[in-house]
Amino acid sequence: MKMADVVVGVQWGDEGKGKLVDRLAQDYDFVVRFQGGHNAGHTIVAKGHTYALHLIPSGVLYPQCKNVIGSGVVIALDALAQEIAPFDNLQGRLFVSERAHLILPYHQMLESRQEAQSAIGTTRKGIGPAYQDKIGRVGLRMGDLLQPKILQEKIATLAHLHDTSMLENYLHTYAPTIIPYIADTTRMLWEGVQEGKRILLEGAQGSMLDIDFGTYPFVTSSTTISAGACSGSGLSVKDIDKIIGVAKAYCTRVGNGPFPSEEKGAVGEWLREKGHEFGTTTQRARRCGYFDAVAVRYACRLNGCTELVLMKLDVLDGLEEILVCVGYEKEGQTISHMPHSLEGVKPLYKRFAGWTRSADACHFQDLPQAAQIYVNALEELVGVRISAISTSPKREKMILR
Repeated sequence: MKMADVVVGVQWGDEGKGKLVDRLAQDYDFVVRFQGGHNAGHTIVAKGHTYALHLIPSGVLYPQCKNVIGSGVVIALDALAQEIAPFDNLQGRLFVSERAHLILPYHQMLESRQEAQSAIGTTRKGIGPAYQDKIGRVGLRMGDLLQPKILQEKIATLAHLHDTSMLENYLHTYAPTIIPYIADTTRMLWEGVQEGKRILLEGAQGSMLDIDFGTYPFVTSSTTISAGACSGSGLSVKDIDKIIGVAKAYCTRVGNGPFPSEEKGAVGEWLREKGHEFGTTTQRARRCGYFDAVAVRYACRLNGCTELVLMKLDVLDGLEEILVCVGYEKEGQTISHMPHSLEGVKPLYKRFAGWTRSADACHFQDLPQAAQIYVNALEELVGVRISAISTSPKREKMILR
Protein backbone atom coordinates (compact mmCIF):
# COMPACT_ATOMS: atom_id res chain seq x y z
CA MET A 1 0.00 0.00 0.00
CA LYS A 2 1.38 3.43 -0.96
CA MET A 3 1.25 5.64 2.12
CA ALA A 4 3.70 8.49 1.34
CA ASP A 5 3.17 11.68 -0.65
CA VAL A 6 5.92 14.10 -1.69
CA VAL A 7 5.90 17.90 -1.92
CA VAL A 8 8.64 19.42 -4.09
CA GLY A 9 9.41 22.85 -5.46
CA VAL A 10 9.57 23.03 -9.26
CA GLN A 11 11.35 26.38 -9.64
CA TRP A 12 14.45 27.80 -7.91
CA GLY A 13 13.06 27.42 -4.40
CA ASP A 14 10.95 29.75 -2.25
CA GLU A 15 7.79 28.57 -4.02
CA GLY A 16 5.64 28.53 -0.87
CA LYS A 17 6.03 24.87 0.08
CA GLY A 18 5.83 25.68 3.79
CA LYS A 19 2.28 27.02 3.54
CA LEU A 20 1.17 24.03 1.49
CA VAL A 21 2.75 21.46 3.82
CA ASP A 22 1.24 23.25 6.81
CA ARG A 23 -2.15 23.07 5.10
CA LEU A 24 -1.76 19.38 4.23
CA ALA A 25 -0.14 18.26 7.49
CA GLN A 26 -3.44 18.05 9.38
CA ASP A 27 -4.21 14.92 7.33
CA TYR A 28 -0.87 13.16 7.92
CA ASP A 29 0.74 11.24 10.78
CA PHE A 30 4.35 12.02 9.77
CA VAL A 31 5.93 15.01 8.06
CA VAL A 32 9.48 14.33 6.90
CA ARG A 33 12.21 16.71 5.77
CA PHE A 34 14.51 14.71 3.48
CA GLN A 35 17.38 16.93 2.23
CA GLY A 36 19.19 20.23 2.58
CA GLY A 37 20.01 22.06 5.78
CA HIS A 38 19.27 25.35 7.49
CA ASN A 39 20.01 27.13 4.22
CA ALA A 40 16.33 26.58 3.39
CA GLY A 41 13.47 28.43 5.01
CA HIS A 42 9.73 27.78 5.19
CA THR A 43 7.42 30.56 6.34
CA ILE A 44 3.98 29.74 7.75
CA VAL A 45 1.32 32.26 8.79
CA ALA A 46 -1.23 30.73 11.18
CA LYS A 47 -3.59 32.29 13.74
CA GLY A 48 -1.93 35.67 13.39
CA HIS A 49 1.58 34.33 14.00
CA THR A 50 4.43 33.96 11.52
CA TYR A 51 6.71 30.94 11.91
CA ALA A 52 10.06 30.76 10.09
CA LEU A 53 11.26 27.16 10.00
CA HIS A 54 14.62 26.04 8.63
CA LEU A 55 15.14 22.45 9.79
CA ILE A 56 12.02 21.41 11.69
CA PRO A 57 9.34 20.08 9.30
CA SER A 58 6.25 22.21 8.67
CA GLY A 59 3.96 19.73 10.46
CA VAL A 60 5.21 20.99 13.81
CA LEU A 61 2.11 23.16 14.30
CA TYR A 62 -0.16 20.10 14.42
CA PRO A 63 -0.01 18.12 17.69
CA GLN A 64 -0.79 14.77 16.04
CA CYS A 65 2.13 15.01 13.60
CA LYS A 66 5.45 13.30 14.18
CA ASN A 67 8.11 15.45 12.54
CA VAL A 68 11.15 13.70 11.13
CA ILE A 69 14.46 15.21 10.02
CA GLY A 70 15.68 12.49 7.67
CA SER A 71 19.05 11.01 6.85
CA GLY A 72 19.52 13.19 3.76
CA VAL A 73 19.55 16.41 5.81
CA VAL A 74 22.76 18.04 7.09
CA ILE A 75 22.31 19.56 10.55
CA ALA A 76 24.00 22.40 12.42
CA LEU A 77 23.37 21.62 16.09
CA ASP A 78 23.28 25.27 17.14
CA ALA A 79 20.74 26.12 14.43
CA LEU A 80 18.48 23.21 15.40
CA ALA A 81 18.75 24.02 19.12
CA GLN A 82 17.76 27.61 18.39
CA GLU A 83 14.78 26.46 16.33
CA ILE A 84 13.59 24.05 19.01
CA ALA A 85 13.74 26.68 21.77
CA PRO A 86 10.47 28.58 21.08
CA PHE A 87 8.35 25.41 21.21
CA ASP A 88 7.06 24.20 24.56
CA ASN A 89 7.68 20.48 24.20
CA LEU A 90 8.68 18.58 21.10
CA GLN A 91 9.51 15.32 22.87
CA GLY A 92 7.72 12.51 21.05
CA ARG A 93 6.95 14.85 18.14
CA LEU A 94 10.39 15.60 16.70
CA PHE A 95 12.81 12.90 15.58
CA VAL A 96 16.26 13.34 14.04
CA SER A 97 17.79 10.57 11.96
CA GLU A 98 20.86 8.95 13.49
CA ARG A 99 22.23 8.78 9.93
CA ALA A 100 21.99 12.53 9.25
CA HIS A 101 25.33 14.32 8.96
CA LEU A 102 26.50 17.24 11.08
CA ILE A 103 27.46 20.68 9.84
CA LEU A 104 30.48 21.70 11.91
CA PRO A 105 31.82 25.23 12.48
CA TYR A 106 34.71 24.70 10.07
CA HIS A 107 32.24 23.83 7.30
CA GLN A 108 30.78 27.31 7.58
CA MET A 109 34.21 28.95 7.60
CA LEU A 110 35.23 26.91 4.56
CA GLU A 111 32.12 27.84 2.61
CA SER A 112 32.62 31.52 3.40
CA ARG A 113 36.15 31.30 1.97
CA GLN A 114 34.90 29.45 -1.10
CA GLU A 115 32.24 32.11 -1.70
CA ALA A 116 34.81 34.88 -1.40
CA GLN A 117 36.95 33.22 -4.08
CA SER A 118 34.19 32.18 -6.49
CA ALA A 119 30.66 33.32 -5.71
CA ILE A 120 27.90 30.78 -6.33
CA GLY A 121 25.45 32.67 -4.14
CA THR A 122 25.25 30.19 -1.27
CA THR A 123 23.94 31.10 2.18
CA ARG A 124 27.40 30.41 3.71
CA LYS A 125 25.79 28.02 6.20
CA GLY A 126 28.31 25.23 5.54
CA ILE A 127 25.92 23.03 3.57
CA GLY A 128 28.21 22.27 0.62
CA PRO A 129 31.32 21.39 2.68
CA ALA A 130 29.22 19.18 4.98
CA TYR A 131 27.99 17.22 1.97
CA GLN A 132 31.58 17.09 0.66
CA ASP A 133 32.67 15.42 3.90
CA LYS A 134 29.70 13.05 3.66
CA ILE A 135 30.66 11.97 0.15
CA GLY A 136 34.33 11.85 1.20
CA ARG A 137 33.32 9.47 4.04
CA VAL A 138 34.87 11.59 6.78
CA GLY A 139 31.72 13.27 8.15
CA LEU A 140 30.27 13.05 11.63
CA ARG A 141 26.73 11.68 11.94
CA MET A 142 24.07 12.33 14.54
CA GLY A 143 24.39 8.74 15.80
CA ASP A 144 28.03 9.41 16.67
CA LEU A 145 26.84 11.75 19.42
CA LEU A 146 25.39 8.70 21.19
CA GLN A 147 28.76 6.91 21.26
CA PRO A 148 31.31 9.10 23.11
CA LYS A 149 34.32 6.85 22.50
CA ILE A 150 33.72 6.58 18.75
CA LEU A 151 32.96 10.31 18.61
CA GLN A 152 36.29 11.12 20.27
CA GLU A 153 38.17 8.94 17.79
CA LYS A 154 36.46 10.66 14.87
CA ILE A 155 37.16 14.12 16.27
CA ALA A 156 40.85 13.21 16.43
CA THR A 157 40.84 12.48 12.69
CA LEU A 158 39.60 16.05 12.05
CA ALA A 159 42.53 17.70 13.84
CA HIS A 160 44.08 18.83 10.53
CA LEU A 161 40.86 20.62 9.59
CA HIS A 162 39.59 22.00 12.87
CA ASP A 163 40.67 23.17 16.29
CA THR A 164 39.60 20.04 18.19
CA SER A 165 39.12 21.89 21.48
CA MET A 166 36.78 24.35 19.73
CA LEU A 167 34.91 21.46 18.13
CA GLU A 168 34.62 19.62 21.46
CA ASN A 169 33.29 22.79 23.10
CA TYR A 170 30.74 23.22 20.29
CA LEU A 171 29.50 19.66 20.68
CA HIS A 172 29.48 19.90 24.49
CA THR A 173 27.35 23.07 24.27
CA TYR A 174 24.70 21.92 21.80
CA ALA A 175 24.64 18.12 21.66
CA PRO A 176 22.77 17.65 24.99
CA THR A 177 19.81 19.61 23.58
CA ILE A 178 19.63 17.48 20.43
CA ILE A 179 20.50 13.99 21.73
CA PRO A 180 16.97 13.27 23.10
CA TYR A 181 15.56 13.60 19.58
CA ILE A 182 17.97 11.24 17.79
CA ALA A 183 16.30 8.06 16.56
CA ASP A 184 16.30 5.34 13.92
CA THR A 185 13.85 7.27 11.79
CA THR A 186 14.06 4.87 8.84
CA ARG A 187 12.74 2.00 10.94
CA MET A 188 10.12 4.35 12.40
CA LEU A 189 8.86 5.25 8.92
CA TRP A 190 8.86 1.61 7.80
CA GLU A 191 6.72 0.73 10.81
CA GLY A 192 4.48 3.68 9.98
CA VAL A 193 3.91 2.34 6.46
CA GLN A 194 3.21 -1.12 7.90
CA GLU A 195 0.64 0.36 10.28
CA GLY A 196 -1.11 2.33 7.54
CA LYS A 197 0.12 5.74 8.73
CA ARG A 198 0.13 8.63 6.25
CA ILE A 199 3.50 10.22 5.52
CA LEU A 200 4.23 13.57 3.89
CA LEU A 201 7.76 14.09 2.55
CA GLU A 202 8.74 17.75 2.45
CA GLY A 203 11.39 18.95 0.03
CA ALA A 204 13.52 22.05 0.54
CA GLN A 205 14.71 24.49 -2.14
CA GLY A 206 13.61 23.74 -5.70
CA SER A 207 14.16 21.35 -8.60
CA MET A 208 16.14 23.90 -10.62
CA LEU A 209 18.71 23.86 -7.79
CA ASP A 210 19.17 20.08 -7.90
CA ILE A 211 22.82 19.01 -7.86
CA ASP A 212 22.39 16.85 -10.98
CA PHE A 213 19.54 18.45 -12.94
CA GLY A 214 19.63 22.10 -11.87
CA THR A 215 21.49 25.06 -13.35
CA TYR A 216 24.92 23.71 -12.40
CA PRO A 217 27.19 24.99 -10.87
CA PHE A 218 24.69 27.49 -9.43
CA VAL A 219 22.88 24.77 -7.49
CA THR A 220 22.64 23.37 -3.98
CA SER A 221 24.54 20.27 -2.83
CA SER A 222 21.67 17.82 -2.45
CA THR A 223 19.03 16.02 -4.50
CA THR A 224 16.04 18.36 -4.41
CA ILE A 225 13.77 16.37 -6.75
CA SER A 226 11.33 13.66 -5.70
CA ALA A 227 13.97 10.93 -6.11
CA GLY A 228 15.73 12.45 -3.10
CA ALA A 229 12.67 11.78 -0.95
CA CYS A 230 13.52 8.07 -0.92
CA SER A 231 17.28 8.34 -0.49
CA GLY A 232 16.83 11.01 2.18
CA SER A 233 14.21 9.18 4.24
CA GLY A 234 14.79 5.44 3.78
CA LEU A 235 11.42 4.85 2.15
CA SER A 236 11.27 2.98 -1.14
CA VAL A 237 9.78 4.14 -4.42
CA LYS A 238 7.02 1.58 -3.87
CA ASP A 239 5.87 3.61 -0.83
CA ILE A 240 5.30 6.81 -2.86
CA ASP A 241 1.83 7.80 -4.06
CA LYS A 242 1.25 11.45 -5.00
CA ILE A 243 4.03 13.83 -6.03
CA ILE A 244 2.84 17.40 -5.58
CA GLY A 245 4.82 20.11 -7.36
CA VAL A 246 4.72 23.68 -6.04
CA ALA A 247 5.29 26.78 -8.16
CA LYS A 248 4.70 30.49 -7.77
CA ALA A 249 2.47 32.24 -10.28
CA TYR A 250 5.64 34.13 -11.23
CA CYS A 251 9.25 33.17 -10.59
CA THR A 252 12.09 34.09 -8.21
CA ARG A 253 15.67 33.13 -7.64
CA VAL A 254 18.17 33.85 -4.81
CA GLY A 255 21.88 34.10 -5.48
CA ASN A 256 23.79 33.89 -8.72
CA GLY A 257 23.09 31.84 -11.82
CA PRO A 258 21.02 32.08 -15.00
CA PHE A 259 17.39 33.20 -14.78
CA PRO A 260 15.96 33.66 -18.31
CA SER A 261 12.67 35.31 -17.34
CA GLU A 262 14.16 37.71 -14.77
CA GLU A 263 12.80 41.27 -14.82
CA LYS A 264 15.37 43.79 -13.62
CA GLY A 265 13.16 46.83 -14.03
CA ALA A 266 9.85 48.06 -12.63
CA VAL A 267 8.01 44.73 -12.92
CA GLY A 268 10.74 42.89 -10.99
CA GLU A 269 10.63 45.52 -8.26
CA TRP A 270 6.81 45.32 -8.16
CA LEU A 271 6.93 41.56 -7.63
CA ARG A 272 9.66 41.84 -5.01
CA GLU A 273 7.84 44.43 -2.92
CA LYS A 274 4.31 43.08 -3.29
CA GLY A 275 5.37 39.45 -2.86
CA HIS A 276 7.72 40.27 0.08
CA GLU A 277 10.46 38.47 -1.80
CA PHE A 278 13.22 38.49 0.76
CA GLY A 279 14.90 35.28 1.89
CA THR A 280 13.60 33.57 5.05
CA THR A 281 17.15 32.45 5.90
CA THR A 282 19.32 35.37 4.76
CA GLN A 283 16.85 38.24 4.13
CA ARG A 284 18.52 38.69 0.75
CA ALA A 285 16.32 40.31 -1.89
CA ARG A 286 15.14 37.69 -4.36
CA ARG A 287 15.50 38.21 -8.08
CA CYS A 288 12.01 38.27 -9.62
CA GLY A 289 10.54 37.62 -13.03
CA TYR A 290 7.77 36.05 -15.04
CA PHE A 291 6.62 32.42 -14.89
CA ASP A 292 8.94 30.16 -16.90
CA ALA A 293 6.75 27.39 -18.32
CA VAL A 294 9.73 25.66 -19.95
CA ALA A 295 11.55 25.28 -16.63
CA VAL A 296 8.42 24.22 -14.73
CA ARG A 297 7.46 21.67 -17.40
CA TYR A 298 10.99 20.23 -17.23
CA ALA A 299 10.90 20.08 -13.43
CA CYS A 300 7.47 18.45 -13.36
CA ARG A 301 8.73 15.73 -15.70
CA LEU A 302 11.85 15.18 -13.56
CA ASN A 303 9.73 14.78 -10.46
CA GLY A 304 6.88 12.84 -12.01
CA CYS A 305 4.44 15.38 -10.60
CA THR A 306 0.89 14.09 -10.34
CA GLU A 307 -0.43 17.58 -9.63
CA LEU A 308 0.74 21.17 -9.31
CA VAL A 309 -0.10 23.81 -6.70
CA LEU A 310 0.15 27.46 -7.77
CA MET A 311 1.15 29.94 -5.06
CA LYS A 312 0.95 33.73 -4.75
CA LEU A 313 -1.49 34.35 -7.58
CA ASP A 314 -2.67 37.46 -5.71
CA VAL A 315 0.75 39.10 -6.06
CA LEU A 316 0.00 39.61 -9.76
CA ASP A 317 -3.09 41.72 -8.96
CA GLY A 318 -2.73 45.14 -10.58
CA LEU A 319 -0.37 44.34 -13.46
CA GLU A 320 -1.84 45.47 -16.79
CA GLU A 321 -0.10 42.71 -18.70
CA ILE A 322 1.52 39.45 -17.58
CA LEU A 323 4.07 37.52 -19.59
CA VAL A 324 4.84 33.79 -19.54
CA CYS A 325 8.05 32.32 -20.93
CA VAL A 326 6.98 29.59 -23.38
CA GLY A 327 10.30 28.95 -25.15
CA TYR A 328 13.92 30.01 -25.45
CA GLU A 329 16.12 31.46 -28.12
CA LYS A 330 19.64 30.05 -27.96
CA GLU A 331 22.34 30.65 -30.55
CA GLY A 332 19.77 31.86 -33.07
CA GLN A 333 17.52 28.84 -32.68
CA THR A 334 14.12 28.53 -30.98
CA ILE A 335 13.88 25.69 -28.47
CA SER A 336 11.10 24.54 -26.18
CA HIS A 337 13.18 22.19 -24.00
CA MET A 338 15.64 22.71 -21.15
CA PRO A 339 19.17 22.93 -22.59
CA HIS A 340 22.33 21.71 -20.84
CA SER A 341 23.17 25.33 -20.02
CA LEU A 342 20.95 28.40 -19.75
CA GLU A 343 23.83 30.79 -20.39
CA GLY A 344 23.00 33.12 -23.25
CA VAL A 345 19.38 32.00 -23.40
CA LYS A 346 16.70 34.58 -24.20
CA PRO A 347 13.06 34.06 -23.21
CA LEU A 348 10.21 33.89 -25.71
CA TYR A 349 7.00 35.21 -24.20
CA LYS A 350 3.27 34.78 -24.53
CA ARG A 351 1.24 37.75 -23.28
CA PHE A 352 -1.83 37.68 -21.05
CA ALA A 353 -4.18 40.41 -19.87
CA GLY A 354 -3.74 41.39 -16.24
CA TRP A 355 -6.42 41.57 -13.56
CA THR A 356 -7.30 42.91 -10.12
CA ARG A 357 -9.02 41.45 -7.05
CA SER A 358 -7.85 37.84 -6.99
CA ALA A 359 -6.61 38.24 -3.40
CA ASP A 360 -8.42 36.12 -0.79
CA ALA A 361 -10.52 34.26 -3.38
CA CYS A 362 -11.56 30.83 -2.07
CA HIS A 363 -13.27 29.43 -5.19
CA PHE A 364 -12.04 29.29 -8.77
CA GLN A 365 -15.17 31.00 -10.09
CA ASP A 366 -14.46 33.92 -7.73
CA LEU A 367 -11.27 34.74 -9.63
CA PRO A 368 -11.39 37.45 -12.31
CA GLN A 369 -11.89 35.98 -15.78
CA ALA A 370 -8.37 37.00 -16.84
CA ALA A 371 -6.89 35.18 -13.84
CA GLN A 372 -8.87 32.05 -14.71
CA ILE A 373 -7.55 32.20 -18.28
CA TYR A 374 -3.99 32.60 -16.96
CA VAL A 375 -4.25 29.59 -14.62
CA ASN A 376 -5.78 27.40 -17.33
CA ALA A 377 -3.02 28.44 -19.75
CA LEU A 378 -0.28 27.56 -17.27
CA GLU A 379 -1.88 24.17 -16.72
CA GLU A 380 -1.83 23.50 -20.46
CA LEU A 381 1.72 24.79 -20.96
CA VAL A 382 3.13 22.74 -18.10
CA GLY A 383 1.09 19.63 -18.80
CA VAL A 384 0.16 18.97 -15.17
CA ARG A 385 -3.21 19.57 -13.48
CA ILE A 386 -3.23 22.60 -11.17
CA SER A 387 -5.06 21.23 -8.15
CA ALA A 388 -4.87 24.24 -5.82
CA ILE A 389 -4.18 27.98 -5.95
CA SER A 390 -3.02 30.19 -3.08
CA THR A 391 -4.46 33.72 -3.01
CA SER A 392 -3.08 34.97 0.31
CA PRO A 393 -0.29 34.19 2.82
CA LYS A 394 -2.99 33.06 5.29
CA ARG A 395 -3.28 29.34 5.93
CA GLU A 396 -6.97 29.13 5.02
CA LYS A 397 -6.84 31.10 1.75
CA MET A 398 -6.44 28.33 -0.80
CA ILE A 399 -8.60 27.48 -3.81
CA LEU A 400 -9.03 23.70 -4.17
CA ARG A 401 -9.94 22.57 -7.69
